[in-house]
Amino acid sequence: MTLLQTRKLVVVFASGVLMLSSVAPALAQSGGSSATDSTSASAPATKAQQKAARKAARKQARAKNTAELKKLESNGYQPAQNDPNYPQNLQNAQKKANAAQAASQ
Repeated sequence: MTLLQTRKLVVVFASGVLMLSSVAPALAQSGGSSATDSTSASAPATKAQQKAARKAARKQARAKNTAELKKLESNGYQPAQNDPNYPQNLQNAQKKANAAQAASQ
């Protein structure tokens, strides 16, 4: 085997390893299912079921974010206002919301 053939073989091998290493993480990504998913591990969900689960998860996350924003707005935070004291106002609203939540418990 000549030096040129050896180099070509090394390049091909390195290319293959690089391609496989980039595919493995993509295959290892989760499908967005949570630990409380009701589907069994032995039966894979259909695409429609996966889509419905993702939609429900997005809807739940959106509702959580909206509720948190409403709670902050009710405690004095104004997100639409162009305020130079932005971080401090947000932190003050968070403190008020947390204090109100602790007082109600």
